Amino acid sequence: MNAPTRIFLAALLFAPSSLLFAADGLHGLVANKVAAEYPSLERLYQDLHAHPELSLMEEKTSAKIAAELRQAGFEVTEKFGGYGIVGVLKNGPGPTLLIRTDLDGLPVTEETGLAYASQTRVSNLSGQTVGVMQACGHDIHMTVFTGTARTLAALKDHWSGTLVLIGQPAEELGVGARAMLTAGLYRKFPVPDFAIAVHDSATLPAGTVGTVEGYIMANVDSMDITVHGVGGHGAYPHTTKDPIVLAARIIGALQTIISRETRPTDPAVITVGSIHGGTKHNIIPNEVKLQLTLRSYSDGVRLHTIEAVKRICRGEAMAAGLPEDLMPTITLVGEQFTPATYNNPQLTRRIRGVLNTWLGAEQVRTIEAEMGGEDFSEFGRTAEKVPLCLFRIGAVAPEKVAESERTGVALPSLHSSKFAPVSEPTIKTGITAVTAAALDLLAKK
Repeated sequence: MNAPTRIFLAALLFAPSSLLFAADGLHGLVANKVAAEYPSLERLYQDLHAHPELSLMEEKTSAKIAAELRQAGFEVTEKFGGYGIVGVLKNGPGPTLLIRTDLDGLPVTEETGLAYASQTRVSNLSGQTVGVMQACGHDIHMTVFTGTARTLAALKDHWSGTLVLIGQPAEELGVGARAMLTAGLYRKFPVPDFAIAVHDSATLPAGTVGTVEGYIMANVDSMDITVHGVGGHGAYPHTTKDPIVLAARIIGALQTIISRETRPTDPAVITVGSIHGGTKHNIIPNEVKLQLTLRSYSDGVRLHTIEAVKRICRGEAMAAGLPEDLMPTITLVGEQFTPATYNNPQLTRRIRGVLNTWLGAEQVRTIEAEMGGEDFSEFGRTAEKVPLCLFRIGAVAPEKVAESERTGVALPSLHSSKFAPVSEPTIKTGITAVTAAALDLLAKK
């Protein structure tokens, strides 16, 4: 498809659909299909929850989801960009819609007490034995994805176009989407006119969804810093260049990048998540190691923050009297960079309107953007500039949300060992929401 055609098609598709998807007949068809499929979907969900796999190790998970797509009638390609899956269902003329799920779990030992809680322990890629848990709700995502595939395949008479459903590995490392794109996702399969995804929420009540236009997730950079010094005896500090003191000065100074160098209306966060140095009470070490994450929305703020960190590290080392060969060593862990996720405002506005119609306006919330990372963003940052929309589905029992609001006691967050989504109505709501969005975007003209 040439560029003018794509632009024209996008203009048409961003307009509200002329079809009345609120019609009771179509609503009823979707509701009946979701209800009929739910018992098997809940079994799938519990199986995925009980048997999570770490990033880049999603072999069995990938095979399960591939089998589900194949059974629903999709043409499936496995092991694409690692353990990635691509399922294609062509259904006449029309646009192409990409729907993504992530596949990986986290190195967290589960403490939910669920009957189907994960007992999995494995050796990770570094050889450490760790517990594994679906602590970010990717099991919810995969189940919604599977239910959506089944529903849309059963409703082929009600839409026209092409579905590209992808199971993406290694989201938690921020490398899976890039791996699939590098493997040729947009060269070997239909290029999408739109891409959508859902992510469960640890703060929204089950049965609700949340949308935000524009930035929804942040740029996330990982940075390693080695602060060098000259070690020695704690009784003779004047003969040393103490890297612990220097590291402390650097940590304090880094916060001025946010408070004094970044415009207050431009969100940014610097977190020193790890500091290691020294071996004994009375020994000044030769070095201290820091691990940082840098978060922002705009590319300009991101680049300024990176350069400012380098400048401050060097400046503090010079002020401490360190020679050139002992300047801090700074490494940006490039393969772990996750670019900010930007929800196309027109697409998001259209999907929100669909969700209002299908779920009821009271169930559709306007949420705030977050500073977490999500590599779904990668699918919209290629030369094709595919419009994206990622929206949230509530996964917490409403009474627990109400209690948290009343008492001020925080709910277990994503990545917590105690995070336990409510499977119903979370899964049913997710399937209905994604199916409704797809039916609208692939509406017959």
